[in-house]
Amino acid sequence: MEPLYQYAWLIPVLPLAGAMLVGLGLISLNRFTNNLRQLNAAFIVSLLGAAMGLSFALLWSQIHGHAPYIRTFEWAAAGNFHLKMGYTIDHLTALMLVIVTTVAFLVMIYTDGYMAHDPGYVRFYAYLSLFSSSMLGLVVSPNLVQVYIFWELVGMCSYLLVGFWYDRKAAADACQKAFVVNRVGDFGLLLGILGLYWATGSFEFDAMGAHLQALVEQGYISGALAGLFAILVFMGPAAKSAQFPLHVWLPDAMEGPTPISALIHAATMVAAGVFLIARMYPVFEGIPMAMTVIAWTGAFTAFLGATIAITQNDIKKGLAYSTISQLGYMVMAMGVGAYSAGLFHLMTHAYFKAMLFLGSGSVIHGMEEVVGHDPALAQDMRMMGGLRKYMPLTALTFLVGTLAISGIPPFAGFWSKDEILGSTFAANPALWAIGWLTAGITAFYMFRMYFRTFEGKFRGNDTQIRQKLLLEAGSPDSQLAFGPGAMDIRELKAGDHEHLDPHAGHSEHPHESPLTMTLPLLILAVPSALIGLVGTPFNNYFEEFIHPSGEAVIEVLSEAEAFNWTEFLVMGGSSVGIALIGITLASLMYLRGKIDPSAIAQKIQPLYKLSLNKWYFDDIYHALFVRGSRRLARAVMEVDYRVVDGAVNLTGFITVLSGEGLKYFETGRAQFYALIVFAAVLGLVIVFGVT
Repeated sequence: MEPLYQYAWLIPVLPLAGAMLVGLGLISLNRFTNNLRQLNAAFIVSLLGAAMGLSFALLWSQIHGHAPYIRTFEWAAAGNFHLKMGYTIDHLTALMLVIVTTVAFLVMIYTDGYMAHDPGYVRFYAYLSLFSSSMLGLVVSPNLVQVYIFWELVGMCSYLLVGFWYDRKAAADACQKAFVVNRVGDFGLLLGILGLYWATGSFEFDAMGAHLQALVEQGYISGALAGLFAILVFMGPAAKSAQFPLHVWLPDAMEGPTPISALIHAATMVAAGVFLIARMYPVFEGIPMAMTVIAWTGAFTAFLGATIAITQNDIKKGLAYSTISQLGYMVMAMGVGAYSAGLFHLMTHAYFKAMLFLGSGSVIHGMEEVVGHDPALAQDMRMMGGLRKYMPLTALTFLVGTLAISGIPPFAGFWSKDEILGSTFAANPALWAIGWLTAGITAFYMFRMYFRTFEGKFRGNDTQIRQKLLLEAGSPDSQLAFGPGAMDIRELKAGDHEHLDPHAGHSEHPHESPLTMTLPLLILAVPSALIGLVGTPFNNYFEEFIHPSGEAVIEVLSEAEAFNWTEFLVMGGSSVGIALIGITLASLMYLRGKIDPSAIAQKIQPLYKLSLNKWYFDDIYHALFVRGSRRLARAVMEVDYRVVDGAVNLTGFITVLSGEGLKYFETGRAQFYALIVFAAVLGLVIVFGVT
């Protein structure tokens, strides 16, 4: 199997080659390259498919006991400083390679149907390929410097993809917001990397952890300083994985096309943060202060995202806050020491969240047939309802994803979420209580989403609801945005759109999406339902695999032998019970109509507005940072105008005046110069004589 590992570097290079070749074609032969739309797509998908096949082969090899493999070369050297680059293949790497490549491969297939009529079809595929390559490069990185390089590449690609429809102001603002917020976290990460290198003299993950712990034990550096370095590093994952207080960019990132929403939320950008925590675990686990900060940040973020998702009407925004909440679970698990539970939930979440996002894209694609290309209408659940009748495959797969994320057995989300809650209860019951309550809220808002979208009566043709939503959204013209859908805007003759209702579709009811969109949904439904079985607490193959060392395997096996059914049934039953309560409330409100949600909202209006306004974080940040930055810029401009420019202008003015005055003393007469010298000497004599 050694040749397999020697060529593992091809996994990130293959999609990079596809992005480069197609990108060069777009730059040099734009019209010709765009005309070969599906050929370019097939080329990029094939290269990623090859990378996926190689990833599965490496995972299979690691499962069968192949030792971790690392291959490096010296990239830079100066005195005692030596920086190596290369790639490493171990259990964590092999798992992440499979997750990223499978989800990215299915997203690319789905993209062919979703972006079929978009003029940027080829460019979008090039961006997707570059994004996939960047994440794969991050996964195989053997040290923190190489991780940071690919970390920034992932951020750049997200900027390009979130702002893909850059002619829309909302998309342009969203990609800038994502870029700025992530720069805050990345600056902290960079400071943490430099601090850890200063303390340990290494960029290698295991070496940093061992050296830092030894330095703290020997008293060379304080525990507080080590904790500061660890928390600075954690700022990077906090931004990438949208943890409080750097979570505000992720919901706005929904302005990008839905395939990239699925890829960002499932397997690439947001997963990078949790992955880095896992890679840095040798550093974090020896610093209790850092672990506490990580755990409580994750718990609060999980609760925060869930409470905001309750009131969202945009189907993609609801899923975005759901992602924030689920990432909070993973981070909380890492913070309490449940390393394998956090990674297990990362894997299960990648599949069912990708399916949910792609399912929402299928719904939007169908709704555009009825309401037109306005995202204010096509993504609003108040315009949906009864779609199960028209889109049965999308409804079925969305239901599977909803059951999985709600933690209903035997779907994947139950096993991973239950393992997190069980580990958290053993470590800190207060954190468990937050996670347990969040599980019930999750089930409520996810089934609220499912019922409002797929059950009941179809509301897409209700003109009163449409006019009400358009008034809420603002001017119809300002919301007009031709995204992907069944209608190609180039079919409209020049000037025709001026005489048409821009929000009117050309079908009375939505229809099921094409096979290129439904096939990935059906494939993703399989792991969403079944992959959790590899991590059951009574036979936990996943935990045995993700802990490759002998001691960890013995520990896992001993835990399996000592498995307590009573404890499992109590903990699992409590999480399922709170989920069933949430599902029941959602069905009474949004399926059967027995409870009026608007009446409840009126009774608890402050809490309702708190959720609807996203806990006012966006408003606070806008007032504090956006307006504050503008005030600071105006103040700096005033200082520049009054002080800096004033000083320069004053110097010039004095020079002009002195020149104007002195020119009268330049007469060319020797007697006049002698008189001046005599007056100066006399003045000096008088001054010194007086003193």
